[in-house]
Amino acid sequence: MNTSMPSSASSSILDNYVSVLKKYNDFNGRARRSEYWQFFLINMGITQVLNFTNILLFGGSTLMGMVTMLFSLATLVPSVAVAIRRMHDVNKSGWYCLIPVYNLILACTEGTAGPNAYGNDPKAKTAVA
Repeated sequence: MNTSMPSSASSSILDNYVSVLKKYNDFNGRARRSEYWQFFLINMGITQVLNFTNILLFGGSTLMGMVTMLFSLATLVPSVAVAIRRMHDVNKSGWYCLIPVYNLILACTEGTAGPNAYGNDPKAKTAVA
């Protein structure tokens, strides 16, 4: 009897963050709620730390502001990609990311069970031989 859990269920927040960064140009497939929200949480945390560091230590310097802006620009494409994959998980087109309140509702909604038009269920247990 195999009692091992799928790799996605045992991954840490940092593993999910790095996974999203590695799939920065993958706009196909599906992303679980945990993957999306953990990436969002880490991104917001890093941005806030950079902003507070800039204000408290450097008095709002332009150079540190540029570092924060470069980080935001570097994570823009992965953020859009994971948001589109999240919309795919609820069986919606990626264009739904552009609808202000509805996209938040969809991002919080549980994904479609089983395969849908955008791929297999990321929550499904894979058969391990």
